[in-house]
Amino acid sequence: MRILICDDDSLFSEQLEHSITEYFRKHKLTLPDISVYDNGEALLSDSGDKDLVFLDVEMPGRSGIYVGNHLSEKDPDTIIFIITSFAEYLDDAMRFHVFRYLNKPLDKDRLYRNLADALHEYASRSSKFLVETKDSAVTLSTNEIISIEAQNRTLTVHSTKGDYTSVHAMPYWQETLTDPCFFQCHRSYIINLSHVLQFNKDLIQLTDNQQAYLTRRKYTAFKKAYMLYLENTR
Repeated sequence: MRILICDDDSLFSEQLEHSITEYFRKHKLTLPDISVYDNGEALLSDSGDKDLVFLDVEMPGRSGIYVGNHLSEKDPDTIIFIITSFAEYLDDAMRFHVFRYLNKPLDKDRLYRNLADALHEYASRSSKFLVETKDSAVTLSTNEIISIEAQNRTLTVHSTKGDYTSVHAMPYWQETLTDPCFFQCHRSYIINLSHVLQFNKDLIQLTDNQQAYLTRRKYTAFKKAYMLYLENTR
């Protein structure tokens, strides 16, 4: 894992780096590769992986908002933390789905709570699933799977890469898709909560013009699961 910190306040960056390292050691996790930059241009010139990024909003040159937008467009899976004490920047940050906000001075307990959520999200995004068809196989990440649909004897995996007819039936996918973002809303559908656009008591609208039926008796459970998902990704 690579973690990037970008802040022109060297003391804050040093404190943040120390706290992150302390968290990983405390929980006996493999220490990440941490790179620290004091301006946006330097971070953007980094050619390595960018798994977690901590961005200060107000920096000389490129602002954290500009850098965050650029990173999100290049790789939507990058988990971005915005560091700011100014509420007026939050609307701009929301446009690229910032993962969390941190204030100065650093609240270590809050950092650790949010870091735990980020690592869980990172693990979910890093999960890979092999979809076997009669002629080939494709590997999909958690975020790429939109839904699983079983119709008659055909099971289709709808994804951001396309649709695939799986050789495995619904019970296989029920056992395989155990991440909290997956929910079986109907006997014929498993959906990825991250792709939900809107829903009513009968139908769930998903990205890429996909949709799934919602069993009425599961409406309350689905709504609760979706609200919990939104809370955990806020």
